Amino acid sequence: MKSNRRNFIKKTSIAGMGLAMAPVWSNSITDNGLNNIPASKPGAIYMGGFSAPKLDTVKCAFIGVGSRGSGHVEQISTIEDTEVVAISDLYEDLAEKSGKVCKENGGGTRHKDITLYTNGENDWKKMLKKEKPDAVFICTPWELHAPMAIEAMKSGAHVFVEVPLALTLEEMWEIVDTSEKTQKHCMMMENCNYNREELLYLNMCRQGVIGELLHGEAAYIHELRGQMDDIERGTGSWRTYQYAKRDGNLYPTHGLGPVAQYMNLARGEDNFKFINSFSSPAKGRNLYAAKNYPPDHKWNKLDFKGGDINTSIVKTYLGRTIMVQWDETSPRPYTRHNLIQGTKGTLTGFPTRIALEGGVEGGPDSHHEYAEGEQLQRIFEKYEHPLYLRLGELANKMGGHGGMDFIMRYRIIECLRKGEPLDQNVYEGCYWSAVGALSQVSVAQNGAPQEFPDFTRGNWKTTKPLEIIS
Repeated sequence: MKSNRRNFIKKTSIAGMGLAMAPVWSNSITDNGLNNIPASKPGAIYMGGFSAPKLDTVKCAFIGVGSRGSGHVEQISTIEDTEVVAISDLYEDLAEKSGKVCKENGGGTRHKDITLYTNGENDWKKMLKKEKPDAVFICTPWELHAPMAIEAMKSGAHVFVEVPLALTLEEMWEIVDTSEKTQKHCMMMENCNYNREELLYLNMCRQGVIGELLHGEAAYIHELRGQMDDIERGTGSWRTYQYAKRDGNLYPTHGLGPVAQYMNLARGEDNFKFINSFSSPAKGRNLYAAKNYPPDHKWNKLDFKGGDINTSIVKTYLGRTIMVQWDETSPRPYTRHNLIQGTKGTLTGFPTRIALEGGVEGGPDSHHEYAEGEQLQRIFEKYEHPLYLRLGELANKMGGHGGMDFIMRYRIIECLRKGEPLDQNVYEGCYWSAVGALSQVSVAQNGAPQEFPDFTRGNWKTTKPLEIIS
């Protein structure tokens, strides 16, 4: 099994580099024939606002139950009207551990017959054919997200994929086409959209508190060099290769997803148009490897080409701007920025701060000073998102990045059971993930603007905004 795992990591890492470095469907904004949109496949149905038939019990299967996937299994198995039917992982001990947790959470009445698929790198395909799950949760190395999601939809399952949804624009188009043809959901599980602050700001934006939206700032600043200690097993064993061969914004969605939903991007009001991207010099990973590993260690044989910090600027059809930053290398505190600016004020995060023209009730009487901490009590009382009011207390008990993981997982199951549209559609997952591929091209072209494909084929203009869910 260890040999299989090493071969698997080696193959997927090399394959991932090839996919990431291959030409993408991207045109410079200065080219002719921009946004050449492929035709829809026969029988395709637009998936924006799509509602699948109700499921009384959601039969769930999981591919990958490492550090992230194990959390999905554990919490989803606690939600009523779910049945975990299968778990696939290259490590038998991880699959067995998650299976045991499910049975304990089922209390002897649910999750009784869980089949484990741990016989090599293709056993997940056997799982899909044999088990026929309603929903498949994919938590594997980035290179595998797209091929696994596509295969799972073709097998008849709704698919829920860890971020990013895919690495190349070609993969994203194939995901869109497969979802539209099979009429199966494919949602990228952007958990940060369910955090309390992000939900609060979404509600405030919808109620027009900060006026017309103009600008956003999104980021994933999270120093993760320690993952390089995962040599043969764990996140760093495959993710480290990404930093070596790709130069761009490799992980944009945690900060971008919420800001995009504040602005209703790809949902009737506005959409992504183009992006310019710039990277700093690549220093930190090479220095870290030289300091912490022997000279002949495999990390010291890599030349980490990805800039330590990437800054990208997105321009929308309405002319609004979003700064998107990514840095998993530099020694600095965690932040997602989470800033949204309008004509009447600004909401920003890390820590939660609000400035409004004329002042904030219970806080400063001028927009020249942020309200923060206890000064925000009246704001939370007035604008707390109804979904957080309903699930926040339970989510805090369940945990998972402060409870946002549980709210996301609960909503997935709730939507499937009620036959309601998901909170994030397949097109949003593609737009948010496309920043990765487009930024690489822009960086390579000295910041030249790259146009976003219209994954909706024009249908975003009539897609309803995300409702304030109660």
